[in-house]
Amino acid sequence: MVTTQPAPWHRAAVLVALMLAAFTFNTAENLPIGLLELISEDLRVAVPAVGLLVTGYGMTVAVASLPLAHVMRAVPRRHALTGLLTALVVSSLAAALATSYWLLLVARLLTALAQALFWAVMGPVAVGQFAPEVRGRVVGALSVAGSLALVLGVPAGTWLGQQSGWPVPVALVAALGLVSLVTIAVLLPTSRPEEEPAAYGTSPDVRRFGTVLATGVLSATGAFAGYTYIVKFLGEVSGFPPRTVSALFVAFGVACLAGVSLTGALLDRFPQATLTAAVATQAVGMLGLYAAGTDPMAAVVFLVLMGGALGPVFMTTQNAMLHCAPGRTDLALAANSGAYNAGIAAGAALGGAVLPLAHVRGAFLTGGLLTVGACAVLLVGRLLSRRPLCVPADSSRPTACVDQTDRTPPPSRSRPSE
Repeated sequence: MVTTQPAPWHRAAVLVALMLAAFTFNTAENLPIGLLELISEDLRVAVPAVGLLVTGYGMTVAVASLPLAHVMRAVPRRHALTGLLTALVVSSLAAALATSYWLLLVARLLTALAQALFWAVMGPVAVGQFAPEVRGRVVGALSVAGSLALVLGVPAGTWLGQQSGWPVPVALVAALGLVSLVTIAVLLPTSRPEEEPAAYGTSPDVRRFGTVLATGVLSATGAFAGYTYIVKFLGEVSGFPPRTVSALFVAFGVACLAGVSLTGALLDRFPQATLTAAVATQAVGMLGLYAAGTDPMAAVVFLVLMGGALGPVFMTTQNAMLHCAPGRTDLALAANSGAYNAGIAAGAALGGAVLPLAHVRGAFLTGGLLTVGACAVLLVGRLLSRRPLCVPADSSRPTACVDQTDRTPPPSRSRPSE
């Protein structure tokens, strides 16, 4: 099968459709947070049970990402994306029409399964539409769209649910997914996955892959050990009233969006430095909240720093996978997404375990120290990358050692299906 080169406006339209899909999936994932009370009253279930609609969603993404990417690795990406977006539309409509909690839960898990594979497939498709030197900006655009879900999608969906009932914003998710589905189905060329321009890493490096994966897990665990209980922290430690806490959530989301936008502009020029800066900023924000969070002004400053780093950490690890993936980039991205979501779940559980022992400040201290551990992993990885890597030479000659700092990326070429 021959890969056809899409027209420039086709590439732009596909990117916009993928950005809309990223926004829609992230909105679908987090929408129940704003609709907890409405769903609880309508379906006559306890609020913690409605909270499981978010927890179960995240765990499904964490567990299913890599297995689904492996199973679907030979499916043309146009077919895979149209199938995933169809699942998003159908499951969202089913959720909007659900008359019981269990029907809603099943519909949510179907959406989660679609999202688990979407993040693995979407990245290589999007960046493969453009030249390698601007791919960081493409990743940035996708991340901005995903971040807008927290700043715009969830608040707007919450307001609409309060005005018209919770099924209305859930049905609107299906409508947005349908727009992306039609655009992808019409404009994205059909090609074998291994023939796509971004199917393989530009500089495959097993050591770097492991470093980035470990960094993402530690950072996610650290961030959500504290962030899960941020309302409790701002109220009990910083002394903010509930109405102010709501405003601070908006500030947190805006800071996240600003951080993603700034990082996206720098990602092509400084791919490794932006990851290090994001993780270090998260550590400063969390440890600053622990140390100085009793002062309201200091709490706002460090909260904004933490928010400004949260989105860029995942964004920069995803971008790194497009470079250092030792095999297919979709499998590397799936592994990274699954590991990050596992870190989110582990962080929430860890923070909950720390609360009765060291109060909510202790949760932020624990999260900050884990993030410092992620910085240490990056430092060790950087030091190891400067050491020669011994690789087997020809069987008739001794082992050869090459200096990884002087490696050049392999030429782009099609590879056989795995």
